[in-house]
Amino acid sequence: MSDTRNFETLYKEARLGLESPPSSVVHVRFTSGSTSSSLSRATRPAADDEKAYRANNLATASSIYYRKYHSSPRGIIWRVLENGTILSLRAADVRMPSHHDVDPPLTLNLHFPNGIRPGCIGFSDHKGQDDALCIYAIDQTNQVYSITLRPDHFKKRSATDGGGMGEACKTYSPPGFGFKHPHRLVVVNHDQLIVTMHDGGILRFDKNNHHDATNGSPWKETIYNVAGWGQSLRGLVPFQRAQTVRHDKLQMELTAATSTIATDMDTDNSFLFTVCLDHRMRIWDIRTGQILYTGDILNAKRDPQEDGMWQIDPTQSNLIQIVDGSPGQCLVVTFSPIGAGEFKFWKVKANDQGSLHVADCFPGSSLIPASPSSLDVWTMADFAVTETGDGPDLWTMWKNNTTYRVQKLQIDPRNNTAPFGDGWKGVTVDNALPPVQTSGPCDPTDSTEKWLELIFYPGRFSRATLETALAMYERGLGTYKETSSRAGKTLAESVCSVLGSTTTLDRTSSGAMDYEQFRGTSETQWMRFWRLLLELDKQRGEALSLVCDKEDGVIWVLCADYIAAIRQCSDLDRIYHNIHTPKKKDQDVAALVSAGLAFSESFNDSMVQLSKAALRAEIYEDSALSDEDRMQKFWDKAAFWRQITDEDCAQVVETLGQNFRVVTPRLYEDLFDLITSSSEANSQELRQPFTGLGKKVLIRAVQETAELHWQILFSQLLLLVHMEFEIENEDEMMHTRFDVGLVYRRLVDALRRLEHVKWMATTQLTVSASKVARSLGTSSPVTKRSGEDRITITALEGLAGHLFGLPENSDVPILSTFTDIVLDLCAPTSSTVLHTSLLQCSLLKHDRPDLALELGPFADQDPFSTYVQGRVFLALKDYDAAALYFRKASIGLSISMKHVERHSAGLLDDTEWNLLNSGLANYYAHIVSVFDKQKAYSHVVEFSRLALQFTQPNSSDASARTKTEMLSRLFTAATTISHFDVAHNALLAMDDEAMQKSYLRRLIERMCESGQNAELIHLPFSGLQTQVDDMLLEKAKATKDIIDGVPYHQILYAWRISHNDYRGAAAVLLNRLQRLRLAGEGDETAAGDALDTLVTRQYLLLINALSCVDPSEAYILEEIPTAEQTPTATDGDDDLEASLDALVQQLDFGHGRKNKAGGGDEGGSQALAEKMAAFSARYPKAGRSTPRRFLTLADLRKQYQQELDRIVAIQNNQFGLEDGDDIMDLVM
Repeated sequence: MSDTRNFETLYKEARLGLESPPSSVVHVRFTSGSTSSSLSRATRPAADDEKAYRANNLATASSIYYRKYHSSPRGIIWRVLENGTILSLRAADVRMPSHHDVDPPLTLNLHFPNGIRPGCIGFSDHKGQDDALCIYAIDQTNQVYSITLRPDHFKKRSATDGGGMGEACKTYSPPGFGFKHPHRLVVVNHDQLIVTMHDGGILRFDKNNHHDATNGSPWKETIYNVAGWGQSLRGLVPFQRAQTVRHDKLQMELTAATSTIATDMDTDNSFLFTVCLDHRMRIWDIRTGQILYTGDILNAKRDPQEDGMWQIDPTQSNLIQIVDGSPGQCLVVTFSPIGAGEFKFWKVKANDQGSLHVADCFPGSSLIPASPSSLDVWTMADFAVTETGDGPDLWTMWKNNTTYRVQKLQIDPRNNTAPFGDGWKGVTVDNALPPVQTSGPCDPTDSTEKWLELIFYPGRFSRATLETALAMYERGLGTYKETSSRAGKTLAESVCSVLGSTTTLDRTSSGAMDYEQFRGTSETQWMRFWRLLLELDKQRGEALSLVCDKEDGVIWVLCADYIAAIRQCSDLDRIYHNIHTPKKKDQDVAALVSAGLAFSESFNDSMVQLSKAALRAEIYEDSALSDEDRMQKFWDKAAFWRQITDEDCAQVVETLGQNFRVVTPRLYEDLFDLITSSSEANSQELRQPFTGLGKKVLIRAVQETAELHWQILFSQLLLLVHMEFEIENEDEMMHTRFDVGLVYRRLVDALRRLEHVKWMATTQLTVSASKVARSLGTSSPVTKRSGEDRITITALEGLAGHLFGLPENSDVPILSTFTDIVLDLCAPTSSTVLHTSLLQCSLLKHDRPDLALELGPFADQDPFSTYVQGRVFLALKDYDAAALYFRKASIGLSISMKHVERHSAGLLDDTEWNLLNSGLANYYAHIVSVFDKQKAYSHVVEFSRLALQFTQPNSSDASARTKTEMLSRLFTAATTISHFDVAHNALLAMDDEAMQKSYLRRLIERMCESGQNAELIHLPFSGLQTQVDDMLLEKAKATKDIIDGVPYHQILYAWRISHNDYRGAAAVLLNRLQRLRLAGEGDETAAGDALDTLVTRQYLLLINALSCVDPSEAYILEEIPTAEQTPTATDGDDDLEASLDALVQQLDFGHGRKNKAGGGDEGGSQALAEKMAAFSARYPKAGRSTPRRFLTLADLRKQYQQELDRIVAIQNNQFGLEDGDDIMDLVM
């Protein structure tokens, strides 16, 4: 176990993964020996072993280059992947210079045919108007690559599509590399390069812009040796030196430079500062090739016999840093890795004669950095120097295998005797993982859900890490197949599928299900997978470089697959991380925080779960209880007093004094001040927006801060309740000294805010890349050809990321500004208002009502928030709950207001907004429309009635339109759910006759098709009865299937009977009788009675209906079937008159017979004949096409008897023959 030194912690990291979404990665391949480039979109399969995982995903070198003259982008993260064959580039800015700039979203992966040499990558920024970024690299075959990139290459995929790189890449084979070997590359400017050689010399490349050389070479080469002479390459002959060091199959001379840096010190000349293998610093005049200074990097006097002890390893490349000062001056810091390591500060000044004056800033003082611990072996991996108003700050990065630590030392240049006496300050590394809690039978969540939440926590593991771990896990099980397809499955589903296949639910010896064995086996498999993930992820955290952004003051740690931004600790962070060594002014607050944390840490898992459950009730539920009663309720529900021990209580008393006398109202005020930002960091109206990287840094800091603050305040809540009820003496209880209930309420409010922020910072959304690009002010990285790609972001970034930015023209360093913004966001009195209703609207637009429901407990109680809750339940298809919220919001959203903020994240359009705050009728009309879209017709009926109830009669045209629309929606919804009485009432209320007629037809069809015939007959249809009769008659005539179709004839018959139109009912039956005969379905008999057929039934109904008619009206008109028409009967009116004459003769004959019999109704028969004649006279002869005839009741009875006789004859096998029938045809 290491003996960690007690450095005061003042800084902490915000660590981010460097995995890019596939849609934002552009692969560019450079062909060997060619200047052409081609675009490759092929996606690499997931690595299935650790070696492939390291090669594909972990960088071997990484840093950030900051441009000097241009700012879009200003910083470039570069990483070397896949054994040096890929140079990956992306923007590294955390803020955009202005609102009009575009955040570059793309990552460029430049593929080289051969690996790049270590230390042979350089960048330069074109000083002119070109805005070009120049990249130089030397590969293992000594080819020099010159690559020119434009800002559009990082912003638009189209800039690289179809060979859009053009002549961006050029290669050059220097003749000087034929007999010398490059070791380090230094870029002086875009026209000049310096390459340090293995023999101590340097090779200067000057760009030949006009190609005026005889051989047309793009570069002019000049070589200089350590002795200071230079000559052309043609006359140079190499020679072997005596003292060498073996490195990479080469014998390197001790004068070879291993760490280099170039600067012009704001002069017309450039200088090359080098630290060589012989432990000396050499400063070259780049223009002349002369060495202006040579001296030990520690300014030490050494015995020449001990030179071997002071040799520097050739792999060291970060031994010198320069801080530019006034023109012609700079501060140089060198580090000696020999022994324990030591820093030396140099002041360098250039004079007009071309010479340099180099002076030790602190002669006689040595700065030996303190390692993070005294027992472990730590190596100085990198350092950086920043200039502040009080003097330079020295940042160091130590490594121990894959572990690293960063420390800072403030240098006091005014104190010559003790310039390093302030002491080292520590940085908390962001690599802590939450403890894995064991699962039990009483857990509120499933074990799988708990593990998925732990593993898929935002930013915890990269997708490549998860896929590789899963492949290795499957390989260990023996089930891995390279061709296995996981198509259609998410990564979480694949993990659950593979791990779930290893566990089976067996039975115990008694035959019961062995759930304990199943749970234990499942936990074991999940733990194995978790440990495999940790082992892979540990390699991602290997530190590679420490970089300082001198303009913004941000310190970055570049790791194999991480980047970490260092920010300043808040006051509460500082107390927490230095809990055992607090400052004097913070001792009481530190004691309170320490006591709370120690008290909560003594809880077992079940106690923690019960306490959190009690807290959820306090946070999410509205309570009318007093603060004291709420505390009592929490005390009873948490019930942790049953399991805490006397030792736990004694520890609290020991920390806070007898009866907790240390605890005072002022102490709690100090605690609440610690979680409140003292500045208005995020309340500035004018801000510089964050880039995508800046937002991710902020989100990660919010996640860590919200979790830490929640842990501290939750422990304080438990401690407060414990202290209040622990004292038995009423006179000595804490509420007698101060208002404990007020403190309790403030703690609950703060925890509610933290719960909200935690949810936002940890809940993930899958959105389209184009939407994220638009929110960042960028063009979408996805082209039409590549299709729509989805990326995963947190809800805080996706829904509220636009709220955050940096104050413009602020003198506060970004190190502190980040902390202030995060602290303000997490504070209960935050100036950043997270409007829950707007966040829910955004989630509804993203089609995530499930997440919007989770935000419900944080919503306000204003009318619009209540309305949004209704929309959430509406999207979840919980229509009853939605209706309840809509009714609650009705009054508030119907009152007219002068100024209404129309913000709904696009959920409501202008038409919908116009219906709000404009009366109850319009509000309910809007609710009807949203229910109608969901086809919730029962609630459409409900709210349509409400809208109609509040519609003002005889008012404006808008009110009339609302009434018409509501009647239409009411009718449609009621008809759909078969509430025909409601539809009938809506129909009668319609003023538009055309709409009324159309809807009447729809209602009749709907009721008839659904079998609601009895209800149709009983509906009054006031003023519409004639139209109903006509429509039923029309449908009856149009019916094709008289047997199985909708029985419109019977319905019309019942309708007319109910309205005492018996003759009309008889006419309908006669039509159905004729169609039954034509269909040939009339002889179907009922069971057991041959005379009971469809035709005979129709005759009986027809005779009964006509019998109810007055004898003077007892006739109907029948169309003569075509088969019964005579060839001469071509005029329908002639046949009708002939039929009438014959009918009169029959009536006369019948009348005579009745008189002879002594009875009869002469007047009735005479009246019937007269009416029939009058009926015939009403119709003109023209236009008739179908012959018709009159039928009386006697005719119908006769036909009925004939039908019965026919059936009997058929039953007795008596078939009558007509003219033309052939007996042989019947036999056959």
